[in-house]
Amino acid sequence: MRRAAAHLRLLAWSAGGLLVVGFLLLLGWTLLHPASVAAAPARRSAPDITVRTFDGELVSVGALRGEPVVLNFWASWCAPCRVEAPALADAARAAPKVHFVGVAIQDDEAAARRFRLQFEPPYPVGFAVSGGYLAYGVTGPPETFFIDRRGMIRDRFSGPLDRATLREYLGRIS
Repeated sequence: MRRAAAHLRLLAWSAGGLLVVGFLLLLGWTLLHPASVAAAPARRSAPDITVRTFDGELVSVGALRGEPVVLNFWASWCAPCRVEAPALADAARAAPKVHFVGVAIQDDEAAARRFRLQFEPPYPVGFAVSGGYLAYGVTGPPETFFIDRRGMIRDRFSGPLDRATLREYLGRIS
């Protein structure tokens, strides 16, 4: 009887352990792989947002009308933002006719500055001083908007972007 009870306990713990390991594997996979389907294109005029960069410059998305823009909302505490940061930096270097702007949201300034120093994006990044992520309907970082020359949001992508996905979306606005 004792032996059967011990065997059942061992079996229950093993099954529970397998469930936890399976959940952790699934969670890890979803963090390392970008969303396969982007949110539907917004097809609306991009709200103006002005960012004060960590260098003290002001960058206004409205002032960039006439040029394609990639607007990325991120946070230093966001693990998927860390995954996509190198791909965004590479894309910005590869597409010099597209303006990239990074907007830190729900973040501590010191932590956001450290993130910038770690990933060294070749485009302006900072906090919004007018407008903001709520005007874009951002639900959480990372979220990226692809704005065409007319100032219209062509596409919106929630989740970490990879290089291939970035190339696809850049082709739609450049």
